[in-house]
Amino acid sequence: MLPREKRVRTPADFSKTLRSGARTGRRNVVVSAYLIEPTSAEAEAAPVRVGFVVSKAVGNAVVRNRVKRRLRAAVAEQLDGPLDGHPGGTVVVRALPPSATAGWGELKKDLDSALGSALRKAAGRRRSVMGAGT
Repeated sequence: MLPREKRVRTPADFSKTLRSGARTGRRNVVVSAYLIEPTSAEAEAAPVRVGFVVSKAVGNAVVRNRVKRRLRAAVAEQLDGPLDGHPGGTVVVRALPPSATAGWGELKKDLDSALGSALRKAAGRRRSVMGAGT
């Protein structure tokens, strides 16, 4: 389980990330990432927080919970890796219906790929916004 301070918990954070974040999709997941400007004090102190969306389209409650547990475990492995290098942001992982039948390896590969791509896009957006004012 992810620690409380590393979870997206409010509907406002989910919607802000989904609306304004950089989005990347794969067969099993869609990842949205929103990064805070690194110059702000809250960005330096805040860890990257992660939230999950698994709709009823994925399957029944048993299947949805299994998919959510697998995604949480895969993200927990990333907390010391790629996610650690981006302080002050939120990431929302949305499971797609094929994730119900995907194996652990396939799900983890799709998540890792989409997560890396979304974080690169979000970092690029952040740099272009910062560079536009100078």
